[in-house]
Amino acid sequence: MTQNAEPSRNADQAVADAMPANWVDRWAPRATRPYLRLMRADRPIGSWLLMWPCWWSAALATQATGTLQDGRPLGTFPDPWFLFLFALGAIVMRGAGCTYNDFVDRDIDGSVARTRSRPIPSGAVSPKAAVTFAVLLSLTGFLVLIQFNPFTIGLGIASLGIIAVYPFMKRITYWPQIVLGLAMNWGALMGWAAVTGSLALAPAVLFAGAIAWTIGYDTIYAHQDREDDALLGLKSTALKFGARTKPWLWLFYGITALSFIGVGLLAGLGAGFYLVIGFAIWHLFRQITRLDIDNGARCLALFRSNRDLGIIVFIAIIAGSLGPPLL
Repeated sequence: MTQNAEPSRNADQAVADAMPANWVDRWAPRATRPYLRLMRADRPIGSWLLMWPCWWSAALATQATGTLQDGRPLGTFPDPWFLFLFALGAIVMRGAGCTYNDFVDRDIDGSVARTRSRPIPSGAVSPKAAVTFAVLLSLTGFLVLIQFNPFTIGLGIASLGIIAVYPFMKRITYWPQIVLGLAMNWGALMGWAAVTGSLALAPAVLFAGAIAWTIGYDTIYAHQDREDDALLGLKSTALKFGARTKPWLWLFYGITALSFIGVGLLAGLGAGFYLVIGFAIWHLFRQITRLDIDNGARCLALFRSNRDLGIIVFIAIIAGSLGPPLL
């Protein structure tokens, strides 16, 4: 840890970018708060962003196939048990990933104004305790994973390598958001696999579009830290794009929009999907028009708005049961 980032050792210190008046600060037992903050329970947006591709994919497979891999019929809504497992898995694995990331970045976080209040650099949680906590969360995630079919279990285990290397990417490339996109959107493959026991072109297209989505929203998020990152020698797409961020976002969000339309066609979704997905595409492009890269509060608000984007896309896929397929 740097000399100018002395730990406060305040176990009740709120984190700089936490949601105001969040449930952790208000209701959680005091002893648990540092660990809940470490797993970002006070900032649930990351869990939403990890969960939505899983739910999209499971809903897409349900609409496209109408049956589980064992032949049992499905309705227009995906299996609630699968949705619950993916939601729980997103919470615990996001928590494990953030804890691991904070352990790796503990010295860097102590040098950045926005992150020095996090539990490890502030001294509220020791590095050893953080590692133990990450292991416990990962074991919980594994218990969730083994509820799925063997193909999905193997697919989930395959993502661990991506998660392991991500924290180091900002030290070596201006494109760490690509690796983050791979990790955050692996569920776009797993949701389909959980329903069908296999993969197909539709979830692959969804995966590619979701990666572009993550590059976009995390570039917006990274603009909060670009000055600190530059001083510390760290890299990001925010630094790479700089003043040309908006044209790059039009490219990546454009890829996402095209992927949404593509998966609708590949999965044979009805006209209801296209009516609703138009609102999702409008939401993406509105983020670009509202962006001010020099306004950290605006960047954070736009980043968080992607939770709503996830809701709209999920509703669009469910609405795909309405009307005839376009092709």
